[in-house]
Amino acid sequence: MLTLPNILTLSRILAVPLLVWLMWWPGWPTGYGFAFALYCLMGITDYFDGYLARSSGTVSKLGIFLDPIADKIMVAAVILILVHNRDIHGWHVIAALVILLREIAVSGLREFLAGLKVSVPVSQLAKWKTTLQLVALGALVLAGATPAWPLPHEVGLVALWGAAALTLLTGWDYLRVGLKHMD
Repeated sequence: MLTLPNILTLSRILAVPLLVWLMWWPGWPTGYGFAFALYCLMGITDYFDGYLARSSGTVSKLGIFLDPIADKIMVAAVILILVHNRDIHGWHVIAALVILLREIAVSGLREFLAGLKVSVPVSQLAKWKTTLQLVALGALVLAGATPAWPLPHEVGLVALWGAAALTLLTGWDYLRVGLKHMD
């Protein structure tokens, strides 16, 4: 089952430790610059693994399983290192926490519903949430590479709050579907 799309997905998971290592030192703009490049590459592979799997007819159970896990691992790791380095601090930590908690809750809910043979498709709003979340985190990583330029940090924080708001909306949508199947 090691098709090219699955290899791309696995590469995203395997790249996370390097991404965190590059960002480990908050005063190292070069590390953040390389981290931003790697983050962008990971985003590109996220797009292409799904595209290639669908276009070549090689969508697999392994890919369906791994793709959302790779996304969640990357997002969680980046949020944690950004909070650790105080690139996300103060009240903005609440937005980051909302995103992390929703990811955990929705994963648990999907697992529960899968046991009941109930599929919950990803909504268009959830896709927008993911996009805004990835833009927010990318901007915050870029901000670490360009400390003299405040725009990426400001854009990142605004987008983080937008992603958190969409996170609450989509989380509620998933929970509403899940509650129908709970006794």
